[in-house]
Amino acid sequence: MAFHIKQRGKLTYYYEGDEPVLSNMVVETLPDGDLRICFSGLTGGYSAKGILKLDELAFMEPEVEIPLVFQCWELWLQEAGICQSIADVDFIEIHAFGCQPKSPSPLVDPAGYAREQERLRQAYARAYRQFFKEHCPDNGLPARFTVHVVDVPDQAASYEFYGVALYQKALHT
Repeated sequence: MAFHIKQRGKLTYYYEGDEPVLSNMVVETLPDGDLRICFSGLTGGYSAKGILKLDELAFMEPEVEIPLVFQCWELWLQEAGICQSIADVDFIEIHAFGCQPKSPSPLVDPAGYAREQERLRQAYARAYRQFFKEHCPDNGLPARFTVHVVDVPDQAASYEFYGVALYQKALHT
């Protein structure tokens, strides 16, 4: 996939297609030459799998979904020529939109539904913790903002999130 690129002042837009809805990334060049990077929202469901050409899975698990999104963002950084590793950027914030569990039905099995909600919360915390520990051990941890919603456009996912990161050139020269 090759990005279309639009430069406007200190902003660079990286997007796909001739009539895009949104940009995959928007990069702001700061006065000192560092880059503030806004990554578009993704889920680990169909959106990231399509980019990474992974086998289609039905409902994603956090331990799979979180790394998929970061791998996708890493691919975008590489294709944009910014850096080669997700560890080269420092995440400032992650905004997460957590869906309600796909099953069991809260009407048919309220206790099972509550258990699934708790399982997902714990699994996402573990997945974030493990990802940053394994892939960005020298970096600080981003702030995280979570909003719970009924659903996201990607029906295969239970989460959608986007991130803001900083590429600090002085750390990589």
